Amino acid sequence: MRAEVLEYGGILRRLEVPDASGRAASVVLGLADLAAYRADTAYLGALVGRYANRIAHGRFTLDGRTHRVPANDRGHALHGGPDGFHRRLWRATPRPGPDAAALHLELRSPDGDMGFPGTLDVTAAYTLHRDGVLRLDLTARTDRATPVNLTHHAYFHLGGAGRGDVLGHRLAVDADAYLPVDAGSIPLGPPAATAGTPFDFREARAVGERIDEDDAQLVAAGGYDHCFVLAPPPAPGALRRAARLHDPRSGRRMEVWTTEPGLQLYTGNALDGSLRGPDGKRHERRAGLCLETQHLPDAPNHPSYPDPVLRPGAVRRSTTEFRFPHLSAPLDPDR
Repeated sequence: MRAEVLEYGGILRRLEVPDASGRAASVVLGLADLAAYRADTAYLGALVGRYANRIAHGRFTLDGRTHRVPANDRGHALHGGPDGFHRRLWRATPRPGPDAAALHLELRSPDGDMGFPGTLDVTAAYTLHRDGVLRLDLTARTDRATPVNLTHHAYFHLGGAGRGDVLGHRLAVDADAYLPVDAGSIPLGPPAATAGTPFDFREARAVGERIDEDDAQLVAAGGYDHCFVLAPPPAPGALRRAARLHDPRSGRRMEVWTTEPGLQLYTGNALDGSLRGPDGKRHERRAGLCLETQHLPDAPNHPSYPDPVLRPGAVRRSTTEFRFPHLSAPLDPDR
């Protein structure tokens, strides 16, 4: 395996993974050059913050004070605003080791950045292990209470970037519930059961099996763009499996393990061919899917959701692992 990470946006530009026959290809969508990334509005491969996903109307109240952040998506704040962490230059330090290669990235977000209170210091560590695991550790500290929701926005195509859509990928999500949203992709309220809906991925099935059904949630989003609510971890800070993805053609498999309470499934509905990969191929609609581990969207405005607020003296730690088990052991084809 091989990973290529940019200091700009902390972007994972390439992740080369052998298939079942040992032939390597990048399984994440990338762009040709820095100019393309600077113009990108799809967040390809980027580290996202301060607050991933959406905040309704770009407004939240914290400790009795109302804060406003830029509304950059249909009247709502998306992914930290137009100048979020995906557009920052992170400070990178390589840390090679005998069994893993790591890259540590650091970023300071000043008080008032995009309207968020407090100075936030963030570190992100990508670690590529020899046993077929890409691990991402995120930490954050603040000098003033502030909502924090960090995520990674890779678009995966396990058949290899630029090789058609992902509708034939088989996906399983370890969640009994998801968050229905309104026309602006803001959660309507409490989680809803996935059972009996197109959002039931508790058993692996093709991504495209029900994606175009006449379901109000799917029609409004143009496909899947919803947050699944994961079961609590077995212990605080422990990893638990969130999703499994399998491309039958290449034989590549990926598991997502995380400490986060939510998983946003996005099926690249807005990709339209205007973006090109390093090989010049266009990223057409549904050319990749995102499995974004995160806190729940609009949580600052939903007291019943897991609390996203980080306070001085505390440390926010988040870990996600992208595991490729086909590199270490054969698995049941139906998994």
